[in-house]
Amino acid sequence: MSFKTRYLLGVAALTCVLTFLAASHGWRAKMAKSREQAQPTYSFQLQDTTGKTVSLEDFRHEQATVLVFIGTECPLVNLYILRLAELQRDFAPRGVQILAINSNPQDTPEDIARHAQDRKLPFPVLIDPGQKVADLFGAKRTPEVVVLDGAGAVRYRGRIDDRYSVGGDRGTPTRHDLVEALEEILANRPVRVRSTPVTGCLIPRREPARPVEQATYARDIAPLLQKHCQDCHRPGQVAPFSLLNYEQARDWSATIGEVVRAGRMPPWHADPRHGKFANDRSLPEAERALLLTWIEQGCPKGDDRDLPAPRKFTEGWGIGTPDRILAMKTAFTVPAQAPKGGIPYQRFVLAESFERDVWVRAVEARPGNRAVVHHMLLFIGDPPSRTRPFETGDRDVLVGFVPGARPAILPPGLGKRIPRGARLVLEIHYTANGTEQTDLSSVGLVFATEPPRHEVRTRVVANSTFAIPRRAADHEVAAATTFEKDAVLLRLAPHMHLRGKSFLFRAVYPDNRSEILLSVPRYDFNWQQAYVLKKPLHMPAGTRIECVARFDNSADNPNNPDPDKEVRFGDQSWEEMMNGWVSYYYKEEAPVRDNR
Repeated sequence: MSFKTRYLLGVAALTCVLTFLAASHGWRAKMAKSREQAQPTYSFQLQDTTGKTVSLEDFRHEQATVLVFIGTECPLVNLYILRLAELQRDFAPRGVQILAINSNPQDTPEDIARHAQDRKLPFPVLIDPGQKVADLFGAKRTPEVVVLDGAGAVRYRGRIDDRYSVGGDRGTPTRHDLVEALEEILANRPVRVRSTPVTGCLIPRREPARPVEQATYARDIAPLLQKHCQDCHRPGQVAPFSLLNYEQARDWSATIGEVVRAGRMPPWHADPRHGKFANDRSLPEAERALLLTWIEQGCPKGDDRDLPAPRKFTEGWGIGTPDRILAMKTAFTVPAQAPKGGIPYQRFVLAESFERDVWVRAVEARPGNRAVVHHMLLFIGDPPSRTRPFETGDRDVLVGFVPGARPAILPPGLGKRIPRGARLVLEIHYTANGTEQTDLSSVGLVFATEPPRHEVRTRVVANSTFAIPRRAADHEVAAATTFEKDAVLLRLAPHMHLRGKSFLFRAVYPDNRSEILLSVPRYDFNWQQAYVLKKPLHMPAGTRIECVARFDNSADNPNNPDPDKEVRFGDQSWEEMMNGWVSYYYKEEAPVRDNR
């Protein structure tokens, strides 16, 4: 056989191989696409908020239909609702339709219609009273999305993006899952990421109560909710839903069980192994077990005759009639959606000066709009800032407010002094809730008729020279202070921002003995709590208070606005602080007399 013949045969064989491989690749691609498209298709009919019947078949001409399961009181729904409206406007010209579906049994048709109207939603909101559509698609949470192609097959299910999570806000998403799925469907390509995990509120499924009732709402659960939950879970308060009656507790029972098992609620972050606190909001283990048992049994109601009397709440000032009320001069507008890094802390001057020294025995900060006021601090003097960072030493914070907090009423013999000429500045942390809001908060003061035996002081243990490295998951920052005289410790309060991970207060006594006063192993920026000692502690002269804070600047921190940024001190939430607040008084110090 000649060389030319062998060459031609080799070329022919190679061509055959390449042709086979190309055909095989094309066949596999077609099979993959065929498998993706050969899914079951779906159909349903529901009424919208106007009573009109809407069928999924009405949207078969669209390139894609997005079903998003919503609830009127779910915080993540209300944070994402504006983003969904933007997506409807952006994608509608390209053949995409969003349909919102409310399958929550606790949301009445009137609630659903009002929710849609208040937010001016540009897409239909459908009511799923029997949860048939939620069951059809296996939807478990709000806001869960299911994307159907033009043939009615599911192409994507999961989250909208990764910006928001329970208690977390990255400021800017790192994943745009819904948008990417839509772009791939519109380009007639396979969807690469077909499902993602969803965080949000559980869609309640009502189940009949078990025959054997070890716990009932009337006898066991109603008193428990009154004691631990209703400070926040009632109309006008910061919690997203109320827990004032059986129906509300039953309908939210799945979510209650989830957050209680995870330790997210009630919001209390102190390690029980260290310290005892008068304002402890944690759920005792026996009550926790009782609540979870009731949920597992199907939420039996029990006998109405066992119900406790409804709890009465103070609607006016909790400190009685104030001697002086200081209010914001103008209302602040809270946007519907927070910018990257959250809404910057706002500061309002409530009083420029006092004509003489005054002693305060009770003080209360009252949010004008509890739906958006997360916490407040009233400073005697200016709060810290980038140009005026706090250094360790005595500073004056007159009062703070967090959801569920009680007014500051000092025991007899104790008082806080506002010196003559003092400037009072109110610092407020606002949170967006999906609709534009306004706030006009105020502070009430009750003055003592004479100087007390002891002046309550506030000292900050601070470090403002730190630098948290990029992507550091566990960076430590420490600071300390020493009591020069015998002191009595009253309360402790850690303060960090979005990257705060844990905080610890330790006392090192003159004899080198040490004890942990407070440990917060899972610091939560969303709950800026003070921890009031159940029994004030004697701090002998020479006692050193050490504070150790740890920060998570990694991508695993759902609150982290930018893990690739080195973080230093600053007063904005996307910067950081390391402040340990300590309230105390000196045992033998005589109070300052009025300075007239």
